[in-house]
Amino acid sequence: MDTTDKFSTKMNKEVLAKLREYAQASDRSISLIVSEAVAEYLSRVEVRPSFRNAVEDVIREHEELLRELAK
Repeated sequence: MDTTDKFSTKMNKEVLAKLREYAQASDRSISLIVSEAVAEYLSRVEVRPSFRNAVEDVIREHEELLRELAK
């Protein structure tokens, strides 16, 4: 069973040219490279629920102090 979906996007011409060169040089598909790059990007920018909850707890616990510091 195929676990991929096809989609279309636009990319800067120079970046796309470099991507094509890299794909050919590394003997990998553009699709694979883009999928890996997007997955890595999302893992870096995703805020982990435990971290988000910890931040919210700190804000709740120190709400008055934070309000005073913001003045």
